[in-house]
Amino acid sequence: MEMVECSLAATLAPRPLPGRARKAPPRPAVLAAGRARLQVRSARREQPPPPAPVRDASSGTERSGRALGQAAAGLAAAAVVSLTGFAGDVSPLPAPPARAESLTVAFPVAKAREVNRVQRTLVEAWGLIRETFVDPTFNHQDWDQKLQQTMVEMFPLKSADAAYGKISGMLSTLGDPFTRIISPAEYQSFRIGSDGNVQGVGVFINREPSSGRLLVMDCIQGGPADRAGIHEGDELVEIDGKSVSGLDGEAAAQRLRGRVGTTVKVKLLDGTDNDRGGRIRQKEVQLSREIINLSPLSTTIISHRSDNGHECKTGYVRLASFSQGGLVKAGLDVAQIWLDGDETLVNTIDREGNVLPINMIQGHSLTHDPLVVLVNEGSASASEILAGALHDNGRAILVGHRTFGKGKIQSVTELDDGSALFISVAKYLSPALHEIDQVGIQPDIQCSPDILSLPRAPSLRENGEASSLEMDSCIMVAEQALEIEQTKGSAS
Repeated sequence: MEMVECSLAATLAPRPLPGRARKAPPRPAVLAAGRARLQVRSARREQPPPPAPVRDASSGTERSGRALGQAAAGLAAAAVVSLTGFAGDVSPLPAPPARAESLTVAFPVAKAREVNRVQRTLVEAWGLIRETFVDPTFNHQDWDQKLQQTMVEMFPLKSADAAYGKISGMLSTLGDPFTRIISPAEYQSFRIGSDGNVQGVGVFINREPSSGRLLVMDCIQGGPADRAGIHEGDELVEIDGKSVSGLDGEAAAQRLRGRVGTTVKVKLLDGTDNDRGGRIRQKEVQLSREIINLSPLSTTIISHRSDNGHECKTGYVRLASFSQGGLVKAGLDVAQIWLDGDETLVNTIDREGNVLPINMIQGHSLTHDPLVVLVNEGSASASEILAGALHDNGRAILVGHRTFGKGKIQSVTELDDGSALFISVAKYLSPALHEIDQVGIQPDIQCSPDILSLPRAPSLRENGEASSLEMDSCIMVAEQALEIEQTKGSAS
């Protein structure tokens, strides 16, 4: 039986830049007749702590930070910031202290050539997990044994898809849904979306943590989904006749993306209306894929009258996503617009339990006027870090619902076959050292639809975005909080 012999050196020295995937170094692999062995050699080495990646306001920030700064400078004396974007983080920490060890495993070479290639990918992925995964117990299992088990399961397979499924199965035993592998085609789609442009239908999808449903978070104004009448709150149930059950938001988004000019059929449950029988109405639409320019920033002025009859104006800034730039880094850049000094923006804790703060460097806030940040279960990762930075530093009041709870730092590595491995390598803690991952951030003030019954002066506008925002329950709560803070003369 033909066996495989390969040597894996897991030094992993270069730290990938935030928001950028690094190409994995080539792994030597030799196919040989007769009995052979897989030798895995591990060598970890010390690295100095990375410098704080946040620059002062005089240095160049990412586009989203600059645009938000320009918008904030022209807003009214009080502001509401709405964070609804979902983005992953790609910002690994230094490797743990040096330790050398080796492991030798024998396994048979698969007869199918495409499966044999994935066997090499399996070893590559396994080694990277072994060196960098945030949980050094690997969810309380023998990770070396897991490689041998997966190799045996992969041997009789006949397709690459099935072989990738075995790698995904191995990764799922880690108990971390964010550590995953995606195919070369999926990775190309991911890179397009992270760069701020995408070929798709212009809709943001996210999984609701409590129910597992895939919900529409937002539609790009004027995009295919928007023109077809898809709304926030609609539930996605099928894409091209296939159920989306079990898919996360990114996997569903990848199915919706595709070459410009092609079409995709989606079935949704209407999130705003019921039919006469009281059942949720279904709708099925054919969408044409287009070039979608992601513009996550929108602003407006909301006008209303206070209890004493005075006209009040509140600036409203919405960040729908953190995509262009360094993902989480873009969130930190935005935080600097509202903060002064050398405050801690976020803390990181690695697999060895080491806590490192990321601080601003001589930050200068554009305004010290009262600030409220709106959050909900769609606020994740970069949104949560930004909300935590503003809240824990006493700059903003949080209004809404508990955030999603994605507080892991991920590295993204492009593997030799063009696939990509996402690994959770550390966790984020808020400036006050509060856990974010799986816990989320609790708002200072909860808001719910029943607050709509609160008395309110007539709207000063009859139509447009500002008019609809004026009747939003959480906006009402935010405005009341801002009025109280203005009365106090406080900056938060």
